[in-house]
Amino acid sequence: MRPVSRAGVFSAMEIAASGLTAERGRMNVIASNLANAKTTKTADGTPYKRLDPVFVAEPLRETGGDPVLHAATTVRLSQVRPDTSPGQMVYEPGHPDANEKGYVEYPNVNVVTEMVNLMTASRAYEAGVTSIESVKSMAKAALKIGQ
Repeated sequence: MRPVSRAGVFSAMEIAASGLTAERGRMNVIASNLANAKTTKTADGTPYKRLDPVFVAEPLRETGGDPVLHAATTVRLSQVRPDTSPGQMVYEPGHPDANEKGYVEYPNVNVVTEMVNLMTASRAYEAGVTSIESVKSMAKAALKIGQ
């Protein structure tokens, strides 16, 4: 019987933890978008621009010759970039931020889309927690076998 690889257990946890961190960052970006969905004027005088998280996969850089561990990757939030799509123009002549024609440019944030993104991020986070719990259970079971 082959002994349980400590590197494999810890690598699986590291991979799952990287996903948790990335999804937490994604949820923070989504929360910012939702909080600013009606912000028509930021510090620079323009409407809020929706932010978009960008993930990148990185090799685990596991030492050793195990081809499975060599192919494993972690994920991280590499940047948060503004969405360049135009905002929505709404006719509100009495609004303090209305232009000369009476239109106000609202942020390019779609609340329904953001809520779907938030649910997706939440489910991915839950999946990461479940995978960590599974790895912990397998490690405990392996330790009991070895006793």
